[in-house]
Amino acid sequence: MSALLHRVWNPLRSLLPVQADFVAMGRDPRRDLLAGVTVAVVALPLALGFGVSSGLGAEAGLATAVVAGALAALFGGSNLQVSGPTGAMTVVLVPIVARYGPGGVLTVGLLAGLMLIALAVLRVGKYMRYVPAPVVEGFTCGIACVIFLQQVPSALGVPKPEGERVLLVAWHALREFARTPNWTAVALAAGVATVMLLGARWRPTVPFSILAVIAATGAVEVFHPDGAAPIGELPSGLPAPSLSFLDPAALSSLLAPAVAVAALAALESLLSATVADGMTEGQQHDPDRELFGQGVANLATPLFGGVPATAAIARTAVNVRTGAGSRLAALAHAGVLAVIVFAAAPLVSKIPLAALAGVLLATAVRMVEVGSLRATARATRSDALVLVLTAVATLALDLVYAVIIGLVVAGALALRAVAGQARMEEIPLDQGDHGDEEHALLAEHVVAYRIDGPVFFAAAHRFLLELSEVADVRVVILRMSRVTTMDATGALVLRDAVEKLNRRGIAVMTSGIRPGHRQVLNSVGGLHRLRLQGREYATAREAIAGARAHLHGAGVLPALPAQVNRAVAKEANR
Repeated sequence: MSALLHRVWNPLRSLLPVQADFVAMGRDPRRDLLAGVTVAVVALPLALGFGVSSGLGAEAGLATAVVAGALAALFGGSNLQVSGPTGAMTVVLVPIVARYGPGGVLTVGLLAGLMLIALAVLRVGKYMRYVPAPVVEGFTCGIACVIFLQQVPSALGVPKPEGERVLLVAWHALREFARTPNWTAVALAAGVATVMLLGARWRPTVPFSILAVIAATGAVEVFHPDGAAPIGELPSGLPAPSLSFLDPAALSSLLAPAVAVAALAALESLLSATVADGMTEGQQHDPDRELFGQGVANLATPLFGGVPATAAIARTAVNVRTGAGSRLAALAHAGVLAVIVFAAAPLVSKIPLAALAGVLLATAVRMVEVGSLRATARATRSDALVLVLTAVATLALDLVYAVIIGLVVAGALALRAVAGQARMEEIPLDQGDHGDEEHALLAEHVVAYRIDGPVFFAAAHRFLLELSEVADVRVVILRMSRVTTMDATGALVLRDAVEKLNRRGIAVMTSGIRPGHRQVLNSVGGLHRLRLQGREYATAREAIAGARAHLHGAGVLPALPAQVNRAVAKEANR
């Protein structure tokens, strides 16, 4: 029992907070607290908006920002990360709400939290860095489009039509607006979005989102009290923890959505942590601890009625730019939002939905970095194709399928590019210590090929089978010192080519086989015949000498000097 506890505890211990985390919080608390307040001001309208967009209401967004923001900051692997509800997660949650209802979303969050903790214990964090940049850029662009379209009903002041497909929902909302236009809602959404976009260019450090929302709320209260629907009543405090949302009968059907949520939380959180590291000096996140922190946050948040959470790149960037240096800033952000939940719920409930739609419209526009998209699209045709496919799949299907499609296409194109580097070319024989006449005879009966690059399943058939078509020679020399990698398929194709040449009476000699490749060849029997015949050599010069001895033994070349008679005799006895 004790051994089992140790085996479970040791992996977990390295994922828990350490003393250095708390020491860092005391270095410059004033600066961290100021950064936390600034981030909270920026995060408030986003938390409300993403909560409404998810279908669970503004209170769910606030609960997520408070609970997940605090726990992910405490247990996560980055000193600068800020977590909460995000647009990318909202995109995944909308169809889950439509299909399973609020209880399903909360259950999905709990399952996703368990999966994230399991990924952290299994040390999977380091593998997330292998997601290609075009896939990230593509789904970020697709998410921005989805978020924009999700806000169309609220921005137009019409009830949200039924359905999961954002294109159809936006189209039905436009038709409804054409029948009963609500220009107040349009003016509020457009005004808030315009203030945010122009303000970010003029004064990036000023939280124009909260200023625009306050102004819009005041304008509605004074001039158009019935012109735009408010958020609605908010609870004056976080709800007590509850497990009533769990439905054991629905767990099996919710596993797939939970995998999608966990995958997105892992990907977005680690991407955000990498961005934060790049914006500072001396900061380096721990990917496995970050997954653990997000797992803990997603385990606890559903108990308080929140939605699945992840790290937020925009809020993390604000945190870094305002001078945060430790986890205290993210904890302060969560604390300020908690105070708002308890003290200002009546005021927050008066915010018009159209104003929050404007916040998210501007957020969607700012998510698309045109320069980065243009640079990725211009890099190679393959990168452009992966980017476009991922973005279109995000918009037409869903984020998980989009990422899978992007990864599969990117992997296939990468394999194609790597396979294209593999080649086999004929090279002239070294003059060596034989005369011109003998060299001419050697060149007539011996051909040497140098194999460069990877010999694996995607490339081997393309050129190695050409060996079996070699004609009018007695010996083929394969120089393999430049082979970079070899798999079982490559070794099998090479073995088959050698056997076909041998059946035609053509001797095959190899040189420069690396130790790692020798093991693969041995596993498929590729070296057995060469070893029996003594035709595996360390260097190309030795292989040419072996070919020369073979031709002398066959009577193709004239008699040799006495000093190489033994080599001829050895070759003749094989």
